Amino acid sequence: MAQNTRTAPAGTPTKVTQNHNRGGIGASTLRPDGTLKVTGEFAYSSDMWHEDMLWGHTLRSTVAHAEIGNIDISEALATPGVHAVLTYDDLPAETKNYGLEIQDTPVLAHGRVRHHGEPVALIAADHPETARRAAAKIKIDYRELPVVTDEASALAPDAPLLHPGRTDHHAGHVPHPNVLHRQPIIRGNVEEARKRADVIVEGEYVFGMQDQAFLGPESGLAVPGEDGGVDLYVATQWLHSDLRQIAPVLGLPEEKVRMTLSGVGGAFGGREDISMQIHACLLALRTNKPVKMVYNRFESFFGHVHRHPAKLRYEHGATKDGKLTHMKCRIVLDGGAYASASPAVVGNASSLSVGPYVVDNVDIEAIALYTNNPPCGAMRGFGAVQACFAYEAQMDRLAAKLGMDPVEFRRLNAMEQGTVMPTGQVVDSPAPVAELLRRVKARPLPPERQWEVAGGDADVRALPGGLSNTTHGEGVVRGVGYAVGIKNVGFSEGFDDYSTARVLLEVISGEPVAMVHTAMAEVGQGGVTVLAQIARTELGVDQVTIHPADTRVGSAGSTSASRQTYVTGGAVKNSCELVREKVLELGRRKFGSYHPAWATAELLLEDGKVVTDGGEVLAHLVDVLEDETVEIEAEWRHRPTEALDLVTGQGFGHVQYTFAAHRAVVEVDTELGLVKVIELACAQDVGKQLNPLSVVGQIQGGTTQGLGVAVMEEIIVDPKTAKVRNPSFTDYLIPTILDTPTIPVDVLELADPNAPYGLRGVGEAPTLSSTPAVLAAIRNATGLELNKTPVRPEHLTGTL
Repeated sequence: MAQNTRTAPAGTPTKVTQNHNRGGIGASTLRPDGTLKVTGEFAYSSDMWHEDMLWGHTLRSTVAHAEIGNIDISEALATPGVHAVLTYDDLPAETKNYGLEIQDTPVLAHGRVRHHGEPVALIAADHPETARRAAAKIKIDYRELPVVTDEASALAPDAPLLHPGRTDHHAGHVPHPNVLHRQPIIRGNVEEARKRADVIVEGEYVFGMQDQAFLGPESGLAVPGEDGGVDLYVATQWLHSDLRQIAPVLGLPEEKVRMTLSGVGGAFGGREDISMQIHACLLALRTNKPVKMVYNRFESFFGHVHRHPAKLRYEHGATKDGKLTHMKCRIVLDGGAYASASPAVVGNASSLSVGPYVVDNVDIEAIALYTNNPPCGAMRGFGAVQACFAYEAQMDRLAAKLGMDPVEFRRLNAMEQGTVMPTGQVVDSPAPVAELLRRVKARPLPPERQWEVAGGDADVRALPGGLSNTTHGEGVVRGVGYAVGIKNVGFSEGFDDYSTARVLLEVISGEPVAMVHTAMAEVGQGGVTVLAQIARTELGVDQVTIHPADTRVGSAGSTSASRQTYVTGGAVKNSCELVREKVLELGRRKFGSYHPAWATAELLLEDGKVVTDGGEVLAHLVDVLEDETVEIEAEWRHRPTEALDLVTGQGFGHVQYTFAAHRAVVEVDTELGLVKVIELACAQDVGKQLNPLSVVGQIQGGTTQGLGVAVMEEIIVDPKTAKVRNPSFTDYLIPTILDTPTIPVDVLELADPNAPYGLRGVGEAPTLSSTPAVLAAIRNATGLELNKTPVRPEHLTGTL
């Protein structure tokens, strides 16, 4: 077995010639797990089973902020069927906290709890109901403390400090210990630019807390090993990040914590943080039995982070001919009780707060707060969503004040390749913002009054309120709105963002086959098809197997930031290229320079191309490999980024930008306050479609999540107690098929010269602009300001 490892930087995309029938790059290959999922046969992490397993359960705090007095577990331990009850004092290692960037989150609460639903104790029992009953018998003495719920209470002179004595690397540059991170960006001279403005528009905006609402709640199975280690099968987004946080708390070296990805029912950022992973391992190691943990939906609302709610204050100026003069904004993100990904979200919110526009003079400040509200972290769009909602509302207000068409005003100020971002970074790849806007505007509008049918009756399904039959069209008005957004791709601000791929090429039963092994978490985004497509294209083989993701191969990073096709796809491409080089070496060694097998191997390398005659390639590969196996593991890194300056915000912060525009068409019952979104047309530049079917699916999915936060989704937290009021899908609503409009998609392919195949990340950008487009359409229909998400009926009827 030949092995080789090397690190390769990002390179210029190579020209690829492929046979689409083989399922290579550019083909709409179907998901191998698609049929299993729609028929209910797919095995998710919650379906795992071990014959002698126990069930784990987490006891969570019933209050948001309190000192913990005595914890009495005696009755719980005495419950028949209970094998273990663990509290903070039972943790086996010196390390008792974890966290993505800042290790401020306790495995189990100690001294005090900081948010509603914080884990306090763990129970393992032979039946899940036994574990729950035992948990109810644990007596905890809570001495409640004042809660911090917003900026005013967090920064008040007598504010309780959520993390007193904090020593993390952000602590030295924040104005108050309850400010987790602060990022200013200063460029140009706002005060001087303000003098040149003919119109100035100010606005305050409120963005609600959104839940990822993934299909499968948190779950996993921990199995103790004979070597004193543990095997963990879990649904997650980032195996190696989990490993880095889990091992120290267990007191084990990383090689004794073996992690394998199990079936993941969606993620959207909610699985980037640890949930049940450490707890299941602790119980398995304590009982020396396999332990399965599965959250119910109620517990899931407390078991993962959410999208940061935000308050945003913006000021824009423009000349009478429509050119932007300046922008000033302040963005306050509520990070909740623990850090999670809040520092990175602050960086994204600040650096993308201008939007896809040319503004030479900016004064930006973004902060994240520690509060007693639920912890917030990664969710699809990651800081850029909140900013887009505000700056797009501002664009509409400016256009109205200037008497200009809102799309033409945006196009006039649209950035393009060569634009300098507020951070000083030059956009060095296509930025077709004006073209995306042109395309969505040019699309024909859906017919008006679609509810009218022959005979004078109404098709109530086409009306706001739908099948509830609340109206037959009285008081229903149409509105049209536009929005466009900018999102970064990949990890930013100097993070060492890389991925690893192991590729094996061998001959089985006379046919060359490849196996691709990465730690990439397949969470529904489609990497399971794309990685195989890359291997088919680069190696010229038909049969490609994707090895289950685990920690027995190097890290692939997180399935987030629209990065996996870019970075792990780049790693697979790189490893395949190294395999081709090895095949060439074998051909030379075996047959000399005149054997056709050697010539074919060299042809595979020529200009990075794969020949279209797959049969010839396959035959020669068999001839070269015979009994040989070529296996290579290699890392791949994109071009480096750098941290933003903490005073000016200048720096090459992002590796790539991606853009999407939406046009929303809505119908609003102004008497009842009901909204029906008729159409959400999207135009997006994806650089290169590796799998066109998957690309459209990602755009439509992201668009629908943006629709949800526009008109229905919000976690409600009591401002007096910091308790979550709606932790269920009965009271937290998400769009169903009846709420989902027609979503036509217009895909541009303008290659990024710095990316593999010229591709851009796809999944997040449509989540940005769909929300403000829907709000713009509702404003257009009603004439109301509507500066808060989600829009509720009382906002439209004036009853609030």
